[in-house]
Amino acid sequence: MTASRDWLGRTELHLDGLAAAYRSGALTPAALVDELAPALEASDRLAIWIHRASISDLRSAALALERGAARGPLWGVPFAVKDNIDVAGVPTTAGCPAYAYVPARSAAVVERLIAAGALLVGKTNLDQFATGLVGVRSPHGAPPNPFGAAYVPGGSSSGSAAAVARGLVSFALGTDTAGSGRVPAALSNTVGCKPSPGVLSTRGVVPACRSLDCISIHTLTVGDAARVAGIVAGHDPADPYSRPGSDRVSWREEPAPAAFRFGVPDVAPLGDPDTCAAFARAVAELERRGGTAVPVDFAPLSAAARLLYDGPWVAERLCELERFVTEAPGAVLPVIREILLGAAGLRATQAFAGLHELARCRRAAEALWASVDVLVVPTVPDVPTLAEVAAHPIAANARLGRYTNFVNLLDLAALAVPNGFRADGLSTGITLIGPWGHDARLAALGAAFHRAAGGTLGATPWRLPDGTPAPAPAPSADELAIAVVGAHLSGQPLHPQLTARRARLLGAPRTAPRYRLHALAGAPARPGLVRVAVGGARIELEVWAMPRAEVGAFLALIPPPLCLGTIELDTGEHVTGFLCEAHALAGARDITEHGGWRAYLRSLAA
Repeated sequence: MTASRDWLGRTELHLDGLAAAYRSGALTPAALVDELAPALEASDRLAIWIHRASISDLRSAALALERGAARGPLWGVPFAVKDNIDVAGVPTTAGCPAYAYVPARSAAVVERLIAAGALLVGKTNLDQFATGLVGVRSPHGAPPNPFGAAYVPGGSSSGSAAAVARGLVSFALGTDTAGSGRVPAALSNTVGCKPSPGVLSTRGVVPACRSLDCISIHTLTVGDAARVAGIVAGHDPADPYSRPGSDRVSWREEPAPAAFRFGVPDVAPLGDPDTCAAFARAVAELERRGGTAVPVDFAPLSAAARLLYDGPWVAERLCELERFVTEAPGAVLPVIREILLGAAGLRATQAFAGLHELARCRRAAEALWASVDVLVVPTVPDVPTLAEVAAHPIAANARLGRYTNFVNLLDLAALAVPNGFRADGLSTGITLIGPWGHDARLAALGAAFHRAAGGTLGATPWRLPDGTPAPAPAPSADELAIAVVGAHLSGQPLHPQLTARRARLLGAPRTAPRYRLHALAGAPARPGLVRVAVGGARIELEVWAMPRAEVGAFLALIPPPLCLGTIELDTGEHVTGFLCEAHALAGARDITEHGGWRAYLRSLAA
């Protein structure tokens, strides 16, 4: 796609491009809203939105961000939310107007994004009740495939992927049970991050299969997905399916491995001829980057995939909606009603038989990770046309889940990455799949692959950044950079001591791997950071720039045994920051394993 008059002057919305524009002073959140206004209003004709904030409301929200003292890590970043995820005061419909309700509270992940300064643009279209991979099962119509109007856009997170692909938002939340966060990514030349199950809270999400549902993150680049995930991830005690270990899942950028083994399905053919050719190109690129292709037995994965719709898990979908579907059958699209009510005759014995079969599939799949570091599959085997889906709605949809349906059932992480374009001009992609908790490893390899594939982002003319980290914001000559690790972090009790002195956030890096973190004895609760000669780790912190004229008054508020000293960051830089005198460690609890103060506090709440 070449740049047109419509794109002239548009700010690139990937996170590095937007942050650079804000940092330079060339752009403000309110100015960004004005810049996006024509494209947002034009997008109303594309079935992307179910609810979009008005331009005046967006401008007011942006101005409120500008007036605020704190600048969170997503300050002024526009985002969208799939309409099966709650936003306080905005109807949640799940693609079914008769089902609508207005939540008093936002979903946990939305709350974290708003707290980080992100700017909510609207709620996006989806396959009704998130039941579908085609993206056309909606009473609101289907967002057009940006690369072929005769083809499906992919779903069920169709509107979220479309909003990102068309440069309307920097990122969007979707959901993924059977592949709903990955299939539309492949068909829109975008990234679809499906985290390890339970790492992102699903509190405030209309369930599809509650035990399998994941929040997905749709972005233009892999790095953006990892950065957003790192902000919203973490254990949520109020979500029964949230995993306590999620606080220790890393989202920090890692270098891609120099050598690795990647599994490829022992299936022939993998899909239609265009898919096969594109996947062969991807395998060659991975081999060029140090990978060794290893054919793997795909039968256990296929067996697990069949359980999702041909087994008792379809009854879990009905479990959530049976009363509504029974009382208002006409409100549900016929194909969705057919799928849901097809589970009505299932017996409890079939549910247990399914659980036993899944256990066998999981045990067989475990052997996979002894021979490979990552599994690589085509995200979709082919791209159905709208006409084909109209003629065969269930069969065409089922085919799209060939390489996606098994992932959540087997408790795996997955990342869908663009793989350029097919010979017919449609976008294509690969999915990297790994064991639970290996999200950072997938992101490292996925980012390297995406950079090698190159090309434009989504359906925009923007080019993929070259991977060179954007320079971190620097303090001005009359400011001092101060690193905080505990009660002065954003959202913590002493944070107002920073904002009251006009401090501004520079970033949220980690220390070099030479520190230990302790919970000091006594009250109030506070951490102590100490440098060690051996056994150190990277600890999360925030770096704030404070006017030098305010530093003296700030120092007077710091009680012993805490003090300001020099802290080495994992970038190799050194900044002034909070340290602890060694004598205070007597009776203190070593909490280094949590990686930071916030994660430790969440573990206490759990």
